[in-house]
Amino acid sequence: LTLADLARQVRQPFYGEAAQRVQRGREDVKVMVRFPASERRSIADIENMRIRAPGGIEVPFSTVASATWARGYATIQRADRQRIVDVTADVDARVANANEVLADLKRTLLPTLVSDYPGLHYSLEGETREQNETMSSLMRGFAIALLAIFALMAIPLGSYIQPLIVMTAIPFGITGAVWAHIVLGMDLSFLSVFGIVALVGVVVNDSLVLVDYINSRRQAGEPIGTAVHEAGVARFRPILLTSLTTFAGLTPILLERSLQAQFLVPMAVSLGFGVVFATSVSLVVVPCSYLILADLGSLVRRRSEREALETEAATEAAAMPRSFQG
Repeated sequence: LTLADLARQVRQPFYGEAAQRVQRGREDVKVMVRFPASERRSIADIENMRIRAPGGIEVPFSTVASATWARGYATIQRADRQRIVDVTADVDARVANANEVLADLKRTLLPTLVSDYPGLHYSLEGETREQNETMSSLMRGFAIALLAIFALMAIPLGSYIQPLIVMTAIPFGITGAVWAHIVLGMDLSFLSVFGIVALVGVVVNDSLVLVDYINSRRQAGEPIGTAVHEAGVARFRPILLTSLTTFAGLTPILLERSLQAQFLVPMAVSLGFGVVFATSVSLVVVPCSYLILADLGSLVRRRSEREALETEAATEAAAMPRSFQG
């Protein structure tokens, strides 16, 4: 006689077993068969019931088990045939955030529970698991977006280096978004990351305009230094106004205090402050990066030309004695 057999035999007469189903209109009514109420009121009723043992022998319940009062579960949940208990809690945002609480649990309480109860296993489920899965998917999408941005710029620019110059604005945009959260005393939430991902596609616009203008001036025959200078002067106002108008458009969300709009504020902070910071820095970094890479390219070309000349001279020098002897 196993524990499962015993539990099933006790459950059927006291809780009941569905004998059939009756259709009443749109409702499906179960017909339960169980002991009458007078025979399932006390522990004595359980102890006196007959239990069918292997071989068909019936014995009193008290001979195979004992019934006592103890604290039990209202419901028993199982996953993969293992009993589980869900532990949920609400976090007081004024004291800590969910990530800090989870980090503290992993560092202190959970290792102690596992060491005290070797058969215990735990996993982070619910919102935490969904957030981790979504974050992993978001990072994969972020990497794909970066590759797509690089490819879309490399084709029209006809260069593998200039897209990297344009994309130097992305780290500064992310830095601006993170610093904005620190200054405003806000936690870097999941929606903040969404704002940062959206920021990547916005901050490259200003740098792309600047690089494209430099290329157009160089194609017109201007020296690289003059082209960079003219691009900075001509594109400064449009680039700055574009970023400021973007920030101004997000200002109503940043200043909103209603509960319904609070989940949008972290995203607006990442996008607005990231655009402003990236624009301010890229107006200096992009022209400087363009000049540095142009100088490096010139240096590599001069070195290649010098090596080619040296190789040609060595070849001619090696060929002269043979010509003289002939």
